[in-house]
Amino acid sequence: MIKVLTEDQMTLQIIKVLKEGKKKEFQAILEELQPYDIARIFEGLPEKHHTRFLLLLDSEQIAELIQEVEKVHQLKILGKLGIEKSGHVMDLMDNDDLASLLEDLSPGKIEELLSGMKQEESKIVQNIMNFPPETAGRIMTNRFVWIPQHYSVRESVEKLKIFAEFSETINYLYVIDNDKKLVGVVSYRDLIIHDESEKIQDIMYSRVISVSAYEDQEEVARVIERYDFLAIPVVEKNNELLGIVTVDDIIDIVIKEANEDIEKLSASGKAIDFDTKAHVAAYRRLPWLILLLFIGLVSGTIISGFEETLSKVVALAFFMPMIAGMTGNTGTQSLAVVVRGLITSDTDKGVVTRLIIRELKVGLIIGITCGILISIIAYVWQGNPVLGLVVGSSLVMTLIIGTLAGTIIPLILYKFNIDPAVASGPLITTLNDILSLLIYFGIATMFIAKLM
Repeated sequence: MIKVLTEDQMTLQIIKVLKEGKKKEFQAILEELQPYDIARIFEGLPEKHHTRFLLLLDSEQIAELIQEVEKVHQLKILGKLGIEKSGHVMDLMDNDDLASLLEDLSPGKIEELLSGMKQEESKIVQNIMNFPPETAGRIMTNRFVWIPQHYSVRESVEKLKIFAEFSETINYLYVIDNDKKLVGVVSYRDLIIHDESEKIQDIMYSRVISVSAYEDQEEVARVIERYDFLAIPVVEKNNELLGIVTVDDIIDIVIKEANEDIEKLSASGKAIDFDTKAHVAAYRRLPWLILLLFIGLVSGTIISGFEETLSKVVALAFFMPMIAGMTGNTGTQSLAVVVRGLITSDTDKGVVTRLIIRELKVGLIIGITCGILISIIAYVWQGNPVLGLVVGSSLVMTLIIGTLAGTIIPLILYKFNIDPAVASGPLITTLNDILSLLIYFGIATMFIAKLM
């Protein structure tokens, strides 16, 4: 039986080999690991071992390592290599990953790092960085195989063999004309099943699904999801082929966008993870919470305004947290549904209308069900059917309003080109608290004579 070492055991073994300077044993260990695993081990090593670790790697391994570690380690690694070697390593990195690494640096530092690269590779990276952030142009790579339309299948296979190691994917070969315009696509499968003498222009698919270099990365993700592509070509306005976006980059984007939406829905605003320091986490949460604190004071004002009603029928206080809590819960649920739908679906007036009508029906069904249930509980507990009517009807109305608020508020923000995720759960909950208390005590005041 082959013994599988844990990450901690592997780390200890690597430290031992590093101390002894045994390069062959070091490389033998790495051969059994994926780049991601190597990166995790590198990040877990004490700082004093990092330089020796890098010395035992070749340039290609360092390039793979940089693409897998956190950004803070990426810059440290490049700093340890020197301009000449770091330039050689960056030549081997995926252009889109390198552009992402450089985007937050100062112009002077970017120029310094790019100066060590080959001029051709440096120019490609700079062109990628000229596109706006979070667009197809910014996440595309030039590492793909293109072929002229006059090539034969045999010529295409020969070119594929030459560039297979260079390319990020060989599933698709993109066909261009003499002006470098995208005119077709053939798959690796097409090359296998057709005779080697056939011309590419006779077997290619001329209806090519592509995206503009300025297309938002979320829309690129939708297109790839819609057509189940492994990669999609990126073109200029004149249909000139610039690069491709691969599905692995799209997965990273989807995860990143989902995390951002979760942060906004929780009103934390910016990324907070397990390693974030307490004062930083507090600083990022405080602005929203302070705003909600002042909005929440309105709830206290409402309760104070109905103090007489509350003092006459103390049982009303028992159901107050439940009314407010249930309203906030339904609003947050609707908010999550809408935000997810806006990310994954196209919206127009008809879609929005159907969504609002559906959520209204959902609110009615939930409200009536919960309203009847709580009416029975209130009646059995207090023996007062009017109390059951007040609590039940209040819950029906507040659940309907809560559901609609959680639906309509993010749609309004989306209409004004504001990220709907900023309509965070705490904000919806706080607003629904205010509305639910107004409705609850308003109805109770109307029936105060019969409640006593």
